[in-house]
Amino acid sequence: MASAASVSSLAEEVNCPICQATLREPVTIDEQIRKCLMCLRREREEIQEIQSRENKRIQVLLAQVATKRQQVMSEFAHLSQFLQEQQSILLVQLEQLDGDILKQQEEFDHLVAGEISRFSALIEELEEKNERPVRELLTDIRSTLLRCETRKCRKPEAVSPELGQRIRDFPRRALPLQREVKSFLEKLCFELDYEPAHVSLDPQTSHPKLLLSEDHRRVRFCYKWQNSLDSPQRFDRATCVLALRGFTGGRHTWVVSVDLAHGGSCTVGVANREVQRKGELRLRPEEGVWAVRLAWGFVSALGSFPTRLALEHQPRLLRVSLDYEVGWVTFCNAVTQEHIYTFTASFTQEVFPFFGVWGRGSGFSLSYEGA
Repeated sequence: MASAASVSSLAEEVNCPICQATLREPVTIDEQIRKCLMCLRREREEIQEIQSRENKRIQVLLAQVATKRQQVMSEFAHLSQFLQEQQSILLVQLEQLDGDILKQQEEFDHLVAGEISRFSALIEELEEKNERPVRELLTDIRSTLLRCETRKCRKPEAVSPELGQRIRDFPRRALPLQREVKSFLEKLCFELDYEPAHVSLDPQTSHPKLLLSEDHRRVRFCYKWQNSLDSPQRFDRATCVLALRGFTGGRHTWVVSVDLAHGGSCTVGVANREVQRKGELRLRPEEGVWAVRLAWGFVSALGSFPTRLALEHQPRLLRVSLDYEVGWVTFCNAVTQEHIYTFTASFTQEVFPFFGVWGRGSGFSLSYEGA
């Protein structure tokens, strides 16, 4: 038992206190210290790497906060200027209403004073003649009575119907202001909540009929095929293209400017990494595509069955927003903030911004607004 205890004690003594590895070969104290130092230095390097990585992450977060701060200040400065301009316009209109009311009051007072004066004169004349002798009264009273009978009181209005309607309609002039403020708050909350995505297009995926700009942010459809090498990544039937980078998490938003020629169409959305590149591609969630199609005069949501959407305005600037964890792909008019459509999905792989275009002269570009 004593021998076993001695062996156990010896094993503990020759264990490295950091990595807990047993020093099985006979070593000197110096060698043991050297090995311990190696373990300690390795641990220190690990901590330093963690420190460096986390400090970089903190700097990124600080930069994002600074960007958001600047964005808030800029947006509120714009709103403040807009509100001041609208205040000046509304106050001028109220001053005009004040002036018109006072003018009509003056005209009303003048008219009423004239009527009162005329009736007072008739009353005074009739009272004076009533004091005369009967014979004299009978010879002169007929004309006075006739004037009294034919003299009807005019009932003037202090405020004309037109001015009254202008006063009643005035609150409607503030409706655009209310809509602008509501739109501003929605836009601000939305942009602070989603991270603007820096989207550029992947030329390796682009169909040969799509002409990409040098910066890979603009596309134009043309019937002439480009000199593009075929590859497994390239679409060969559907005139589509993917973004260079995809997303595996987070909340991201980007803006697409659509330019349609007559009869053209543009498809915008997201697609998963495994989306079919060769042969016919059916644009629907079952095939890994969540998108809307903007055509000449209408917009469709490309669900399992395409659905035409009733919109107040045909969008030219389209905002796409992806919430990967929740599984939302949301489309809205980037100018009016009108909601267009939201897909609900369950993402399990990397998804990429997805684009398609058809029709000579039609194209799109990735806007730098919010991108």
